[in-house]
Amino acid sequence: MRRANPRQVGFICHSCASLPAQASRQPFTSRILSSSPRQIAQSSVWRSTPARWATSVSASRADAEADAEANEKAVPASTPRPLTDASQLANVAEDSCNKFLSVDGIPAKQLTAAALQSCLRAASALHPQLKRAEAQFKASASKLVSLGAERTGARVPIDAKLVDATSRISHAAYTIISNPNVEMTPEFLELYVAIQSQLGQPESLPAVFELYATKPKPVVKNGQIAYLKQNPNAASRAIEPAVADMALQAAIDAKNLDSALGIIEASYSLPAFKRQKLIKHGTAPAIGLATLPFGIFGLSTAYASYWQNTMDISTATGIGVAGISGYFLVIGSLGMIAKLSHKDQMKRVTWTPGTPLRYRWLREEERAALDKVACAWGFKEPWRHGEEMGPEWEGLKEYMGYRQMLLDRVEFMEGMS
Repeated sequence: MRRANPRQVGFICHSCASLPAQASRQPFTSRILSSSPRQIAQSSVWRSTPARWATSVSASRADAEADAEANEKAVPASTPRPLTDASQLANVAEDSCNKFLSVDGIPAKQLTAAALQSCLRAASALHPQLKRAEAQFKASASKLVSLGAERTGARVPIDAKLVDATSRISHAAYTIISNPNVEMTPEFLELYVAIQSQLGQPESLPAVFELYATKPKPVVKNGQIAYLKQNPNAASRAIEPAVADMALQAAIDAKNLDSALGIIEASYSLPAFKRQKLIKHGTAPAIGLATLPFGIFGLSTAYASYWQNTMDISTATGIGVAGISGYFLVIGSLGMIAKLSHKDQMKRVTWTPGTPLRYRWLREEERAALDKVACAWGFKEPWRHGEEMGPEWEGLKEYMGYRQMLLDRVEFMEGMS
C-alpha cells in the first residue's frame, strides 16, 4: 500500500486551515474538494462551525448581561444599618422627646405613642450592650465580688458612655409620660414600663404608678386646657397585673429592693386594684348566687308537680327547697373554704393565722409578689431557707408582718412538718 508523502499531508492540512482566506490561490485543494461531494459537505460544516460558535458565545454573553441588569434592578436599595452607638441612640430618643414637647395643646394619642415607641426602640437597641458589659464584668471580676454585688444590689461598673445614654433615654421617656397634657392610659404605662425594664432603671416606676392613679385628665374647655381630677380608688385607675409583674421583675433584675416594695405598694396594695379584681372575678359568681334561689324554687316546683304523688304540692315544694338549698349551702361552703385556704402556690410567704378568707383572696396578688421578692433576695437552696441575715432581710420580715404575712413559717418549711 502506498504511503502518503508527509509533505503532501502537511500541505493539505495547511491548505484546509487557510481555505477561507486563500481559496482562489489553492488549485490542489479546490481539485480535492470538487472531486469529493462528501468532503464538500464536511468542509461546509467546518466552515460554518466557527460562525455558529461565535454566535452562541455572543448570545450567551448578552443573556448573562441582561440577567445581571435584571438582578441589579430587582435587588432593593440597601436598608440603613441600625444604630448601635449609645450616644446616637440617646440623641434619637431626646430628639423624639423634643419634637413631642414642641406640640402645642393636647397631643394626639398616636403622637404620644410614637414618641414612647422611639424611646423603646432606643432602649431595646441599648439593652444587649448593657447585658454584654455586665457579663464582661462578671467574667473578669472575682466570684466573691460578683456575688457580693448581687446580694447587696450594687450597680455593676460599666462604661460611662452607656450609663449616660441609659440615663438620657430614661429621662426622655419620663419627660414624655409626666407631661401634664398627656393623658395616662394603660398603653402608655405599658410602654414606659417596657422602656425602663430594657434599661434596667426601675427607680421611677413607683412614682409613675402613683402618677397613673392621681394624674388629672387634660380636656379642652372653652378653648383652653382644663384638668379633671381623677379618683385614685376607681377600678379604672388600677394597674394591670401583667404591667405590675413586668415592673416588679425589672426591679428584681436590678436588685433594687426599695423599688420592688414601692411597686407592690403602688399597684397590688391599692384599693383600686382590689376593686378591679372584685369586679372582674366576682361579678359572675354574684350573679349566679343572686339567681340561685329562683332556680331552686323552679326545681322544687317541678319536683312537686311531676316527680312525686305522695304529698301535696306545697309540702313537696317546701321539702324540695329545703333539700336543694341545704345541698348547695353545704357543698358551696366547703368548696369556697377549700378554694380560699389552699396553700399550694405559697413558697416562703404565708398568711398569719386568723386572717379572714376574703382578705386572703383580695390580697393574693400582693402576697405572691412579696413571695417572689423573698425568693429573689434569699437563698436559692430550699434547705438553706431561714438562714438569711442582714438589715434588709430583717426589714423585709418586719414589713411582711405589718401586712398580716409571715416569712418562712416554721411548720411550712421543708423538713419541719
